[in-house]
Amino acid sequence: MAYQNLISEIKENILYVTINREKALNALNKDTLTELADVIAFANKTEQVRGVILTGAGEKAFVAGADIKEFSGYNGKQGEDLAKRGQDLVFNAIENSSKPFIAAINGFALGGGLELAMACHMRIASDNAKLGLPEVTLGLIPGYGGTQRLTQLVGKGKAIEMITTATMVTASDAEKIGLVNDVVPQADLISKAEEILNVIKQRAPLAISAAIKSVIAAVNNSDGYLTEIKEFGKCFETADFKEGVSAFVEKRKANFTGK
Repeated sequence: MAYQNLISEIKENILYVTINREKALNALNKDTLTELADVIAFANKTEQVRGVILTGAGEKAFVAGADIKEFSGYNGKQGEDLAKRGQDLVFNAIENSSKPFIAAINGFALGGGLELAMACHMRIASDNAKLGLPEVTLGLIPGYGGTQRLTQLVGKGKAIEMITTATMVTASDAEKIGLVNDVVPQADLISKAEEILNVIKQRAPLAISAAIKSVIAAVNNSDGYLTEIKEFGKCFETADFKEGVSAFVEKRKANFTGK
């Protein structure tokens, strides 16, 4: 897959996606969002990918925000269209993916960058990371799901505080409030994400997909309990369920095929 603003490669069933605009601190412009939409769709449709690690080029920034110059002259309708298209094709597409996405946050994750990280299923931050939603300093609010996902992750009070003050938090504080899963030295960032995905890769792929779908239903104003019931039932129809039970009874390691 050849992109102008992304580097992507598959190794051992993990898709590595690096936003490669280091001089612009990996800011999200239209072209980058279009390419992200494409690589997300690819990840979802290929059996070769079991999980995705998303990061930014260099050591300064995961993504330092959106490319403000691109939308500085927009009117209200154009602003709505910008938010809707980005949410539908990129941010919601990540959250609703059947494959686990891990954001490896190296440095600044601000505005659209933090929104991108929050759309991922898990977040690992380097110890020098800074995270925040500074949109109100521009007379805006987060438009790529930030008001919703930050509230889900850290609670209403902390979300309102972070958004209305536009204050950045450190990696260690982000871990304390549940915004990131783990904090590691920058040199260990990708290996920590790989460690998690390598464990997930040993589990039943269809069960992983069902689990993600059920958890996301819990936070997206849908009937999470009903989703769980239906997905639980579907698992009984899979070859992986039969293999998992057989392996348990026979006291051996399961060989899941995603069928």
